[in-house]
Amino acid sequence: MGQRTAGPERGPVAVLLSPRPAALAAARRAGAHTVVVAPGPPVPSDREGAERRVRVDWRDHRRLVEVLGRLEEVRDGRAAVFGLSAAAALSAARANEALGLPGTPVDAVTALMDKAALRARTNAALHPGRPVSFARCGRASLIPFLAGLIGYPCVVKPRAGSDGEGVRLVRDAAEARRAVRDYPEVTDLLVEEKLEGPELAVAALSEDGRHRILGWARRLTGPGLTATGHELPVALDPATAAAVRALVRGVLDLSGHRDGPSHTEVVLTSRGPRLVEAHARPGGDEVVRLLRLAHGTDVLALALAAGLGLPAPARVPRAAHAGLRYVDFAPGRRLEGVRPGLAAARAVPGVVRVQLQVPLDATVSRAPSGALHHAYVLATGRTPGSLARTLDRAAGLLGQGPPGLRTRQPETGFA
Repeated sequence: MGQRTAGPERGPVAVLLSPRPAALAAARRAGAHTVVVAPGPPVPSDREGAERRVRVDWRDHRRLVEVLGRLEEVRDGRAAVFGLSAAAALSAARANEALGLPGTPVDAVTALMDKAALRARTNAALHPGRPVSFARCGRASLIPFLAGLIGYPCVVKPRAGSDGEGVRLVRDAAEARRAVRDYPEVTDLLVEEKLEGPELAVAALSEDGRHRILGWARRLTGPGLTATGHELPVALDPATAAAVRALVRGVLDLSGHRDGPSHTEVVLTSRGPRLVEAHARPGGDEVVRLLRLAHGTDVLALALAAGLGLPAPARVPRAAHAGLRYVDFAPGRRLEGVRPGLAAARAVPGVVRVQLQVPLDATVSRAPSGALHHAYVLATGRTPGSLARTLDRAAGLLGQGPPGLRTRQPETGFA
């Protein structure tokens, strides 16, 4: 498997399950050594400074525990396993518990994954007078009936989903009937009221039951539930800010989440902040990058340092406007023509990153869904207006589709 052991002088080790390159860079900023666990051929993180690699499918719990149990750092208790994505969070928690390592409890991860139970707990404990209406749905054919009970517009989503997959906005009875075809007949869904108001993505870090709110970003939406981007900073009046913090801390307490990072989505309704969903992991790479650009808050490095008992990395204060704009293409479009637009978008002053999520020689095969988009532009600006102009210009250049330079692509995409 290629791993080598090391003496105790090496210090704490972050065992990372199929990490993105940003996680490896964050581990270096936190002062941690790294072991990358991933199946198959090398992943981009290997090229970003991974110190060691263990080739094993971490979804196989027995095999993962067996392999990690051989590492000297694990046997000495100088390591912790981190799953910083939706797919890996539960596997990391299960491995830490089996190996006696620190981390988010399995029960907390699963409690946050169960949207129905979490909604019921949140309604009863935090909003007894003005709960969010919802119903469990075990058969797709019941969607129209339950949607009629909840009222339109409403949202249909998997009870234990992530990244917006399988989430549908239902505006009327006709859309409810069409939604039946989107799911297996025997299924496990929630049908709940559509929460109206500005949306926030809230990053927090818990240590021994104390929940520190690291920051939040505004989630921008287009028609339906589709995200068009994010922006920071988000100015809230003191009462609203306090209510958001109280809601997030209350949700984490209800789930038993005592240690580790979390990502909570909140809507600022006319009745006050209401939970959309929460996860026992950081938000996506784009959101954590925005927090670092705008506030100097290094969510990933803080989470890794806390999990390994290392000092919190020094914060580099920043005060900038940062934003992200998603760019999507019509299915059937070949992306070779995007190349000049890609180069031009990257050259726009203020642009920090332009990333395609599909290979440049591919044909787009599906529309964006959930949190999965074809491309994004990340930028900063001195004012909200200058930021908006930069994002508009760069996204427009990319969306126009003229050809550019080939860029390294991530492992996943839409082709």
